[in-house]
Amino acid sequence: MKTVSIRDAKNRLTELAREVENGETIVITRNGRPILDLVPHQKRGGIDLKAGEAYLKAHGIDRTEGLIADDFDDQLPEDFLIRPSSY
Repeated sequence: MKTVSIRDAKNRLTELAREVENGETIVITRNGRPILDLVPHQKRGGIDLKAGEAYLKAHGIDRTEGLIADDFDDQLPEDFLIRPSSY
């Protein structure tokens, strides 16, 4: 891991970007204190539905129940926040 001051990083950004592309992590400092890391970009994955299905199957869960009320998206009554709770 390489450490570079923010002033040097500003002047050498292209060079540092090439190093990061090659897998290097670079710590940028201000007044000797770390403020950020330059790291290689990692593509984020989404939800792996097949892995979820495999997990459920491995644990003997053959179906799941999900319930969303029909009025879930309906507007709340105007006095909703000032009404005392009923429970």
